[in-house]
Amino acid sequence: MNTKMQILEGKNIRLRALEPTDLKLLYKWENDSTIWEVSHTTKPFSIFILKQYLESSYLDIFETKQVRLVIELIDSNTPIGLIDLFEFDVFHQRAGVGILINNAENKNKGFASEALEILCNYAFNTLLVHQLYCNITSANEISLRLFTKQGFEIVGTKKDWIRSKDGWLDEHNLQKLNPANS
Repeated sequence: MNTKMQILEGKNIRLRALEPTDLKLLYKWENDSTIWEVSHTTKPFSIFILKQYLESSYLDIFETKQVRLVIELIDSNTPIGLIDLFEFDVFHQRAGVGILINNAENKNKGFASEALEILCNYAFNTLLVHQLYCNITSANEISLRLFTKQGFEIVGTKKDWIRSKDGWLDEHNLQKLNPANS
C-alpha cells in the first residue's frame, strides 16, 4: 500500500480540478444568494456562462491568473466546497485566496482548515508564490479564525468598505508569506 500523499490531498479531503459533471453543483453554489456578500456577487450566473467557465477551466493558472478547485471528501468522493487562487500575479509572486464549504453538516469539522493548508502548500511549494492574501469582513469571525489559524496575519483594515443589508462593514486584509523565503 502506498502511504505517500499526493500534492493536493490531505488526511480527509483532496482538492481536485473542476469536471463537466460539476456544472449543476457550481450552478447551485454560485447562485446561493446567502454567500453573495462574501463573494462580492450581485447577480446570478447562468448555466451557459458556467458551462463556458468549465470548458476553459483546463487552462493553466499562468494563462488565466486563477484556479478553482473542488474540495472533495476522500472517503466518499463527495464534493463539499470550492477553494480558489485568484489574481495570480507572476511578477510579484502573489495570489488571493477564497474558500467555500457549502453545507452546514460539513462545517466545523476541520475540512476548510485542511483545504487551506493544502492550498497554501501547493501555492508555496509548486507555484512558488511569495505571498497569499485574502480580504474578510470584520463581521466574518469564522473566516477570520480559519485564516489566522493557518498563519495569515491582519495587515490592514479598510473602513466601511463593504455595503451590506445591515450597513457598512470594515474589511480586513490578511496576508501569509511563504515561510521558505521570508
